[in-house]
Amino acid sequence: MYRLSPHPSLRVLALSSLLLLTACDKIPGLGPDPRIAQREEEAKAIGGACRHALRGVEDCYTLNPKANKAAIFAGWKDMDAYMRENKLEGTPSVITRTEKSDKPEKPERSGKSADVETETREPGSNRNRS
Repeated sequence: MYRLSPHPSLRVLALSSLLLLTACDKIPGLGPDPRIAQREEEAKAIGGACRHALRGVEDCYTLNPKANKAAIFAGWKDMDAYMRENKLEGTPSVITRTEKSDKPEKPERSGKSADVETETREPGSNRNRS
């Protein structure tokens, strides 16, 4: 008497909508921001490089204040496990400063520009520029 199964076109519509919704992560703008993933991967690489350079994780945090600390630690920890597993020795970091003669010098200005103010004005003064 009563028909329990829905119309075949409703079944097709339901199945097609389910198939379309399974690919939503491929639509631009709906997934995670790739810049965030890139920053996290860079922070992991920084942590791994710090461990290989025989730096402590605290030193790595200090040298890279803008990087994500959790990702730095994850990279440091992964590199530590890798180095222990493969019995690798770290390479101490050698940071050398370049001398000022290596840098190109900027040309100096011959005089001050008339448009640039070097002193602050008092709030009540009305100076006219000419």
